[in-house]
Amino acid sequence: MINRQKLLKSLGFAFLPLAFSANFANPPVIAQTSVQTSVAKTVGFNCNDTEATIKAKNGPKVTVGTTTIYIGYQQVSSNNKDPRIVRFDNGVKKWCRSDYETTNDDGTGYGLLWDGSSVLYGVFSATGTQPGNDFRRFTSGRWLSSYGSGGGAKVAIIARIDPTNGNVNYATFLTAKKPSDGKTNSFLVNNLGWNGTNLTVYGQSWWLPRRADKSPMTCAGSSPYTYTAVFKGDLTTVNSALATNCL
Repeated sequence: MINRQKLLKSLGFAFLPLAFSANFANPPVIAQTSVQTSVAKTVGFNCNDTEATIKAKNGPKVTVGTTTIYIGYQQVSSNNKDPRIVRFDNGVKKWCRSDYETTNDDGTGYGLLWDGSSVLYGVFSATGTQPGNDFRRFTSGRWLSSYGSGGGAKVAIIARIDPTNGNVNYATFLTAKKPSDGKTNSFLVNNLGWNGTNLTVYGQSWWLPRRADKSPMTCAGSSPYTYTAVFKGDLTTVNSALATNCL
């Protein structure tokens, strides 16, 4: 009878010791950094506040190890808010940014996603376009580069942020579009997801949600519509966009 093991060895096949096979069944655990997300009701604070003061407001935040990043807004006048974002390491403020949007638009920050390393996204709101510095200086070449026409509808902005200093690398607007007059309609982000390459945005879109090519969908029923869009990590394009009761 032919010895199968000798035959296979003669053909160049190698046999591993049984001890190695047993270890292979239980491979070593490789530590992975978990992605932290927080999308919640926005809260007010300023860059002079302590971490204890900001933390007590229970707004959106992400924590990895001894570092926590908070997002919100500061009331700068009776009818105007501007977004704020701040990082604390071991309770010591590392940076705080108050310069993302300094116009008369009523803007806030209300969401964060952080992988604990270099990937940090912030979620902001806008209600129109006003003269001065706003997110448009970060959105050139991205999926939507402006608020659009009209004003008053609250829309979203997603910004990729450098967690070491708070600089915005780039951003995109997220809006709905009224096909009747082309004006902008509201969009709200509910959650974010990150798979290492793509950013998934879960939200609510009012009439009418946008397709990946930015054109308005055809929908049945009343808004808001549950909306999911998968962005390339650099926010230049949307790979797919789906909305309930919409095509």
